[in-house]
Amino acid sequence: MMYIMKEKLNNNIKTNIYKAQCFGNVEPIEYMVPYPNMYSLIEGQNIKFSEQIIYEKNKITNYKFYELVHQTAYWLDSLKIKPKERVIIQDIGFPQTGILLFGIWSLGASAVILESSEIENAKRSCKTNHLIKNNVDLFEIINNLPFNYNPKYKALLSDEALVFWSPEKGIRLSHYNLLSNTNSIQKITGIKSRTRIFCDLESNSTSWAVLKVILPIYCGCIFTNSKPDITISEKDQNSTFFIRKDLKHLEEFKSNQLSICPENSAVLSLGKQPIHLTNFSKRKNVLLIKGHSVMMGYLDDEKNRLSFRDGKLYIYL
Repeated sequence: MMYIMKEKLNNNIKTNIYKAQCFGNVEPIEYMVPYPNMYSLIEGQNIKFSEQIIYEKNKITNYKFYELVHQTAYWLDSLKIKPKERVIIQDIGFPQTGILLFGIWSLGASAVILESSEIENAKRSCKTNHLIKNNVDLFEIINNLPFNYNPKYKALLSDEALVFWSPEKGIRLSHYNLLSNTNSIQKITGIKSRTRIFCDLESNSTSWAVLKVILPIYCGCIFTNSKPDITISEKDQNSTFFIRKDLKHLEEFKSNQLSICPENSAVLSLGKQPIHLTNFSKRKNVLLIKGHSVMMGYLDDEKNRLSFRDGKLYIYL
């Protein structure tokens, strides 16, 4: 009887999460992105624009990035990391940490980004022992590895791609969450191919993964700190797009300010305007969100039960 009740509760939670991910009549299974998973993004960019530079300082083209990701996947495979397993990652420099992310996704595994340094608690909470420490020299480790890794498993858009973990909560994001949020950011900001772009985020947030790692590749940009056309910053208020996380004051956000909500994958709005395929409203200290960027859920089902109601995600500010 206890098992049946728990199964029913889990099914109710799944239903409530699904309803919160709907946008009007557009259900989340009606995928609104051109890629079937995160790995296919770099595969597609390599096929179309192999010789285009994506990291100016390192002179890394789409083709070179693709090779580095394959070499990284070979290395991760040698560590006995399997598809759908979680891998905690620490910062190993840029763009190495971004390459590591795509290596994990190429394997069909899920990356765990930590907000804090409580690694042992994160391991228990995320049910994993896989950890890539910050003393890893990725370029040196993968230097002599093959360039043609053949994935044993190709992730689905509905599969988990990322967990953002803090002592307070663990947020699960799918491949579709990340691609949908990135696509919606491109639409609302109007960022075009070959734009010179710079972002100063550190690798301890979902916004780092979306805005610094995925977005430049998705948009076909050149990542550079030398005379960028567009800057994205949480430190410089004069940047093209300034990042704000104080959602209590959302109604005061200016038109160049990106509101960050990790439960909505990364970006919620530009100023007060919701990103594509997202709706939200605010009641006192509660934010109610619907749309395709809404997370897969928290690691804690009790938190899911309290947060997903009436076809919406409730964020208590």
